[in-house]
Amino acid sequence: MIRVVLPAHLKNLAQVTGEVRLDVIGPVATQRLVLDTLEARYPMLLGTIRDRQSGRRRAFVRFYACEEDLSNDPPDTPLPDEVVGGREPFIILGAMAGG
Repeated sequence: MIRVVLPAHLKNLAQVTGEVRLDVIGPVATQRLVLDTLEARYPMLLGTIRDRQSGRRRAFVRFYACEEDLSNDPPDTPLPDEVVGGREPFIILGAMAGG
């Protein structure tokens, strides 16, 4: 069971409160697999976190886990054991811009 924390606007869009808990099926849990599972369960999120055509993370979306920024890791990099074991959440955060 992987815990996913969504930013408030995506929680509203998906009509959820609190963390989302996902059963991720695959030999290794990766960002790609978590996002595929999330979008399959909540199709209204398609295109909000990553581009539909390229599959790349949207510019102002960041991924964090275990107090580390995973945003620039390749999408098929295995997630930390703490996330896979449900002890730590996979956090999707809307980045701030401007000055």
